[in-house]
Amino acid sequence: AVVSTQSTGVVRNLIDRNMNVMLAIYKALIRPHLEYCVQLWNPVATHGNWATVLELESVQRRFTRLIDEVGTLPYSRRLEILNLTTLAERRIRGDLIEAFKATSGLTDYGSGLFKMSRSGRNLVPTNRCCKSVTKVKNLHCSFLSERVIPFWNKLPSEVKNSTSVLNFKIGLESFKKERI
Repeated sequence: AVVSTQSTGVVRNLIDRNMNVMLAIYKALIRPHLEYCVQLWNPVATHGNWATVLELESVQRRFTRLIDEVGTLPYSRRLEILNLTTLAERRIRGDLIEAFKATSGLTDYGSGLFKMSRSGRNLVPTNRCCKSVTKVKNLHCSFLSERVIPFWNKLPSEVKNSTSVLNFKIGLESFKKERI
């Protein structure tokens, strides 16, 4: 809600709502607030969290509607023209990048965060995340080490075995384009 108010205040003082100007403002001033520490507090789209997920997405939806050249188009088309993705997709991408850094040993943290399969290619759930549903176990299943598993395991080996974060990002982007 605060970010939405800030974005309205920023746009109200603009004379030019050109696509390039508005996109630069969004990326520099608005999106960082929406994504701050997102790997830590990421709202998982489950019962009770949909309002948070939709409210975050609505900030981007409203801001893109204010851009002169694309404001009247459907949201998906606006994102395509502006070369943006949904915030949920960016959160998943961020999770995958953090998982890559941790599993590749590129960070000082996370060495014991992920449990690898015997093949060394896939992530497997820890014993803490069981099928029985309690509030504590449900909370555990929303941790980075658990929520990234289904997405990581769908990646091809070439992407998982990248030599650098940049190569991983490039491989991830090409994998995404192949799948769409």
